[in-house]
Amino acid sequence: MDTLLDGSSLHPAGLPGGTGIYELRIPRLSNRYFLLSGPGSRTLEAFPEIVGFPCYTALLDEMIDAFRYLCSNGLGKDLDIFTILRGGLNYPLEEAAFRCGINVRNMHFVSCERVAENHVIKGLRIKYDKIYTTRNRVLAVGDILATGDTFHYCFEHLMRKFLQEGGSIRRIIFFTIGGTRAFRLMEDLSAKLRAMFAGFEGIDCFFFEGAFTVYEDKGVSGINHPDIDFGWKDGVVAPEFRRFIVQENPEALFEKCIIYDGGARRYQLPVHFDEVLEYWEGILERADRIDVRALVEEKLGYVGPLPFEDWLAVTHLQGLPGLEDLWTAEQALFERPFDLKDLAKRRIASINNLKQQYEKD
Repeated sequence: MDTLLDGSSLHPAGLPGGTGIYELRIPRLSNRYFLLSGPGSRTLEAFPEIVGFPCYTALLDEMIDAFRYLCSNGLGKDLDIFTILRGGLNYPLEEAAFRCGINVRNMHFVSCERVAENHVIKGLRIKYDKIYTTRNRVLAVGDILATGDTFHYCFEHLMRKFLQEGGSIRRIIFFTIGGTRAFRLMEDLSAKLRAMFAGFEGIDCFFFEGAFTVYEDKGVSGINHPDIDFGWKDGVVAPEFRRFIVQENPEALFEKCIIYDGGARRYQLPVHFDEVLEYWEGILERADRIDVRALVEEKLGYVGPLPFEDWLAVTHLQGLPGLEDLWTAEQALFERPFDLKDLAKRRIASINNLKQQYEKD
C-alpha cells in the first residue's frame, strides 16, 4: 500500500452546491488537498462516450463550487490562469471564475510537445509561451496528471519566468483528473515556490472524483498502459464515485481506466474512438483467458471480500458515515457472474455506432 496515504482521512468540507467536497488530510504534507465529486465529473470519468464540448462542461459545476468554497475561505476576487496546451484546455477555469465573480487578470499559457527519436520519447520542449509576470499573483491551473512530467516541466518554466522578470506567486489553485503522484509533485513545487517568493501561501489541489494511481504493469487483462492508465488501488476514491460505479453502473468498472486520453476525446475524436475500440477488441479476444475475479479485484483496488472495517482502511474512507450499503454492494461484485465476452461485444457495438455519427458528412 502507498505509505504516503497511511493515516490519511477524508473530511466533508461543505456542500455549497451540488458538489461533494472533501478535504483529504495527509500527515506530513504541507499543502491542502481536496476531492470533488459531482454528476458531471462522475459521468465523464465513467463513460468514454462523453466527447467533444461536453468534456468541458462536465467539470464546470464542480469547479464553480470549488471556487465558491475557496472564496468563503479567504480567496480574493482576482486571479490569473495558467494553461498547458493539450489536456489543460479541457478545464473551464475562466468560465467558472466568471460565474463566481472572480476577475481573471491575465491568461498565461505554454505550448509543450514531446521530443521523439525513432518513436522513443527523449524529452519535452516548449515551443511557445505567453507569460505576463506581475507581483503577488494567485494562479489557477487545470491539467490531467499521470506521471506529472509535462506539468512539472511547464511549471518550472513559468516559475523561472516570474523569478527572472520580477514577478511573484502567492498561491496556486490546481484542478486535476489525476493520480497520487500529484502529492509529491505539489509538495516539491511548493517548497521551491516558498524559497523563490516570500509570502507564498501554498497550493490548493483539487482532484475530480479521486486521487487515483497509475498502473505499474499491463494489468490482469494484459492491455493496460503502465504510467498512463488510472486505477483505484492504493488511491482515494470519493464515496459518491464508488457508489456511482458499483451500485448504478457496475459494467463501467471494466473500462480501461477512469479516463481515456482527455485531449483526444475533446479534440481528436477518431484517435479517442480508436483507443476505446482497441481496448474492448482486446478484451473480446482475451475474454476466455481473463480471470474475471482477479479483474474485479484489480478494478476495485483490493483483494476481497473484506470485513467492513478492513474495507474502510484499505479505501481510506474511515470516519465517513453511512457507507455500509456501499461496502455490501462492493463485496457482492466478487461473486457476480460477469460475462466479459458479451460485455465487450456490446461495448464495441455502442462505440462503433457513436463513431459513425461523428464520421458522417
